[in-house]
Amino acid sequence: MNQHLSPEPADLNLPELRARAVAAARGDLAFDLLITGGKIVDMVTGQIRDADIGIVGPLIASVHASRSRQDATETLDATNAFVSPGLIDMHMHIESSMVTPAAYAEAVLPRGVTTIVWDPHELGNVHGLDGVKWAVEAIGSLALRVIPLAPSCVPSAPGFELGGADFDASRIAEMLSWPEIGGIAEVMNMRGVIDGDPRMSEIVNAGLASGKPLFGHARGLGGADLNAFMAAGVSSDHELISGADFLDKLGAGLTIELRGSHDHLLAQFVEVINTLGHLPQTVTLCTDDVFPDELYFDGGLDDVVRRLVRYGLRPAWALRAATLNAAMRLQRPDLGLIAVGRRADIALFDSLRGFTARKVIVNGRVVASEGKATCSLAPRDATPLAHSVKLSPLSEEDLRVPATGGRVRIATIDRPRFTQWGEMDAEVEGGFVVPPAGTTMIAVVHRHGKADSRPRIGFLRDWGEWRGAFCTTVSHDSHNLTVFGSNIRDMMLAANAVIAAGGGMAVASNGLIDAILPLPLSGLMTEKPLHDTAHAFRVLRAAMEKIVDWKPPYLVFKACFGATLACNPGPHQTDRGIADVVAGRLLESPVIDSA
Repeated sequence: MNQHLSPEPADLNLPELRARAVAAARGDLAFDLLITGGKIVDMVTGQIRDADIGIVGPLIASVHASRSRQDATETLDATNAFVSPGLIDMHMHIESSMVTPAAYAEAVLPRGVTTIVWDPHELGNVHGLDGVKWAVEAIGSLALRVIPLAPSCVPSAPGFELGGADFDASRIAEMLSWPEIGGIAEVMNMRGVIDGDPRMSEIVNAGLASGKPLFGHARGLGGADLNAFMAAGVSSDHELISGADFLDKLGAGLTIELRGSHDHLLAQFVEVINTLGHLPQTVTLCTDDVFPDELYFDGGLDDVVRRLVRYGLRPAWALRAATLNAAMRLQRPDLGLIAVGRRADIALFDSLRGFTARKVIVNGRVVASEGKATCSLAPRDATPLAHSVKLSPLSEEDLRVPATGGRVRIATIDRPRFTQWGEMDAEVEGGFVVPPAGTTMIAVVHRHGKADSRPRIGFLRDWGEWRGAFCTTVSHDSHNLTVFGSNIRDMMLAANAVIAAGGGMAVASNGLIDAILPLPLSGLMTEKPLHDTAHAFRVLRAAMEKIVDWKPPYLVFKACFGATLACNPGPHQTDRGIADVVAGRLLESPVIDSA
């Protein structure tokens, strides 16, 4: 793959660099950059101390008494700033922010995030290996350090859904052979691993053979199932569902990636850590999915750190989880600590509550100042990601469920997020099921051109009372076209608006399109600036609030994007039907019995 990338972390061991650093540490050579007057947040002791930092190239050459040295090519005044290692986001998907990697880097670098661990499985699900290759090439020239992983579950539930690609063990092994790939991304096919499914066993074994870490997705697992999952070789999890689940998985020995995308759980996690009385070294932080408006207005991993502190976690602990603990998990001894011999990835924060970054340094170079990136962030040509929605317009009849007789029994998908099977009676008129009162329709349409594109339709219960429709091609993880709605006309309008846009999202009500966000790159992203995308997404959010009454924490806008995540326990609608991987059940039609 990219041969022009710096061979980290070996680049710090070049003899000439080390010789210069030794001379500068002795005082025989000036530093390239000297940071003076700051307060170092020590990630080992938790103490805050006054010290200056001398840097040579990308290497920290000296940490010494404040104002004791002045010899440097460039001096950076850090008076009253708290000096931290750059933040490390341990699990995330750039695609969820709906902008390009360059735009994402421009957003998070000025906030003190210097390293992200990117699972590009959204691109993999749409474009296959070509999508992952594009991801690797797109990060090659960014100042933001991006560690891409090999998507492990494309599709997430084989046999129950179809996406744009299929990654078997040979393709996983190929990606793992690329030097840029840092490991296997979240292993989501939990049942396949636990049951010893040959496909998943081969994928996991390819990861073990590579010597690179296997990142996990252990939602709802405990007891024998969790033991089996970990025994296979998976060693981390971000899919926590409660404080008790957090504590159990810490005790099991998993590395935990506390994620900011489920804010309602963060206070519970803080309570667990505070009760323990110390921060376990296996606690790291991640964002997972951050929508464009959240990224623009609130931030990335810096926002997770900020919220944890607001919920009562010690600032030094929050920073350690986001720096040194993460570096240890990644087996990157060059990162995560302000110490001699480490890499000069540094953030200067104005306070340990607001965590506003004054300056950000990557590899010894100032890359952001006062909230703005100061380095070049050239975007990669995104032409290969266009034209991924291979669908013709839908008709109203496409969104009807055929049935015979006058009355039928239908299967329902009950509750958002933690789904369960349900049943109810429905009337039949003109040869089609009449959507029962209290249900929301969901239709999933295969949009990758790999199989038939006849919509598969289900009925959701406990999803509130809808007054319109929503369509999206951001639909985890196969990213097929998914439509929710109270009536077929609005569903058709929203779907056809998204198809015409080449992907994205649309809201319709009363026979009109209320809001649309085109995402023509993979049906997931846009080349427009984050500012524009964030504001367009906010307009779409507002349109959704007019057609649905949300009931947090589970019935929320974000639930729409995970409603098709078939690898999770319980029934989920996919492009093949209603799928339940645990029960091994797939219903092409929700009609289960005719009266």
